[in-house]
Amino acid sequence: MVKNSFISVISQKENEENKGCVEFQVLSFTTKIRRLTWHLELHKKDFSSQRGLRKILGKRQRLLAYLSKKNRGRYKELIGKLDIREIKTR
Repeated sequence: MVKNSFISVISQKENEENKGCVEFQVLSFTTKIRRLTWHLELHKKDFSSQRGLRKILGKRQRLLAYLSKKNRGRYKELIGKLDIREIKTR
């Protein structure tokens, strides 16, 4: 859970500035995804949480696809900071 503390430090800085930007939204989704993943490791049969996790993953994927089309540099920087894999583009 060390990464979550790093993410929370970043989000506190950006929280006051701009909540609507794509980077902040991806950051908040990533925090939720990591929290839900940790929860599902303990509770393997929590199917409603699994569904919620899949929905959040889809939202984050769509936002990342949008960002990669609009500004490739910001996209590369963001996935580097958050240590997530690059999305597959068609």
